[in-house]
Amino acid sequence: MDNVTEVERPSAGIRLLHALRKERDWAAMTTEELIAFRDAENRTRASRLGRVVTGLPDRGAGIRWEEVTVHDRGIRVRVYRPSPDRGDGLPLVVHVHGGGFVGTAAQSDWVNSHLAARLPAVVVSVEHRLLAPGTTLPAAVDDGWDVLRHVVRHAAEWGVDPARAAVFGESNGGLIAALAAIRAREAGLPLRAQVLVNPALDLTEAGFDHPSMARHAHSPTLTMPHLRLYQRLAVPPGTDAHPLSPLCADDLGGLAPALVVVPTIDPLADHGRRYAERLLESGTPARLTEHPGATHGFLSMPGLVRQAKAARVEIAGFLREHLAATLTEAGER
Repeated sequence: MDNVTEVERPSAGIRLLHALRKERDWAAMTTEELIAFRDAENRTRASRLGRVVTGLPDRGAGIRWEEVTVHDRGIRVRVYRPSPDRGDGLPLVVHVHGGGFVGTAAQSDWVNSHLAARLPAVVVSVEHRLLAPGTTLPAAVDDGWDVLRHVVRHAAEWGVDPARAAVFGESNGGLIAALAAIRAREAGLPLRAQVLVNPALDLTEAGFDHPSMARHAHSPTLTMPHLRLYQRLAVPPGTDAHPLSPLCADDLGGLAPALVVVPTIDPLADHGRRYAERLLESGTPARLTEHPGATHGFLSMPGLVRQAKAARVEIAGFLREHLAATLTEAGER
């Protein structure tokens, strides 16, 4: 694990964004207000103007929306392929965006297009069901898992190598990716790697007891009231949060090697730190990297947070290392 000295000062861009944004009363937000906020925010994240914050896509990748049909329901996915076409048998990266009750795959075009072009790989980003009253976390978790399983099972149609697959998630998407890695082990679905960026990994009450929760309770991009609304939507009262909390899993052995990326100014920082420790204790290879001065969600804000580029470099390097074809595999093709 990397040991770094924490710098408790976010970038000037994040400080400006925080100053300009109106702090919402998350606890009092009605269903109608939640939906209105979500729709407006997602339009901004997917807009040309939003690219100032979310970053420009890599020109070496083509991007298009597609739909995966599983269990008689359609799941939208945003697919990134290297351009020009590199042929079949590319590695697969299934990505899940952050936000929980807000967010869209389009906000991650910057990092996903880069991975598609530079690994190269086919990146499939899941536009999962967002949290809302009546739509809880298991729905989003199922969307992530069902897309992964579908693409692996139909690898020839997608032009991917089913033996070279990875999952990659940010924030709530990191939780979904971590659970997918656990399901993959149980289902015998081979995964080469998992990448978890500022992940939320414990939705029980104990998840709020970590020191980083109190230390960064009012961070510029994620606050405790925000997290409480997320928890309430994800696991409503009466729901057992343990099965949906990877940090509470009994057995973390035998999982795909993990890269856990932690911004230091984040209430969830200790979730990532502790998960990396538990993976290592269980015998699963894990690498923890910390980015001093970066805030929660920084990978989707490269226009404001300079550390995003360094994180993208390390993610690409980690995936390249673990998704590379072996000499035997290359000879078989």
